[in-house]
Amino acid sequence: MISRDTAALRRITATVAMTLVLGGCTLDHRGQSGDPSQPPPGSRAQAGPTASTQPPAECPTSGVRIRSTGGDAAMGLRALGLELVNCGAQPYQLNGYPVLHVFDEAREPIMLRVVNGAKEITSGFDQPPRQVTLAAGERATAVVLWRNLVTDSTVVATNGEFLTVAPAAGQPAEEVDPDGPIDLGNTGRIGVSAWKKADPFTPVPTRPAPPPAPSAVPSSVSPPDSRL
Repeated sequence: MISRDTAALRRITATVAMTLVLGGCTLDHRGQSGDPSQPPPGSRAQAGPTASTQPPAECPTSGVRIRSTGGDAAMGLRALGLELVNCGAQPYQLNGYPVLHVFDEAREPIMLRVVNGAKEITSGFDQPPRQVTLAAGERATAVVLWRNLVTDSTVVATNGEFLTVAPAAGQPAEEVDPDGPIDLGNTGRIGVSAWKKADPFTPVPTRPAPPPAPSAVPSSVSPPDSRL
């Protein structure tokens, strides 16, 4: 029998990284997300399709652009897709994990333990990183994972509001839309998979368009007969 948690993980994986085999290992960076040397992020992008599907016209000086591709949540397990695009003219190399920094609503850094590979959070993301070379226009992907879990009522639950992601340690970070609060409970940890080159035949993920506005005419009202 498939457990509820396993079924939830399958649904999240299908939604966030349907065609990806994302990796990781048990290494972690303690306090990485609360590194005081990291400046608080700038103004947060507005939520919605505009923030995620319409990147800035100019490529950052780093030569890459990072964004989120939407999140999913089930049975307390959260997953947020990340995408890195080589928007420069030169090949770009990756070999490791995204570097995460989480901030609260006052833009103060939150001290967390970042688990590379997310092994302590869930299974299925434990493949080790491999060197990835992105030609101009190519993409790499990763997944951020955490649990909304409270195990000690005496410890205040943590909610992050802002997230920055760097391609690797020492590289410039970019603020990405977390697609909602980063509700970590009191676990004090967040996981991330290794970068993996995206399949060039996989369509670029986009957020679903909002549903059309309902008609002002009630559905129970029949249109006038044209013969009258």
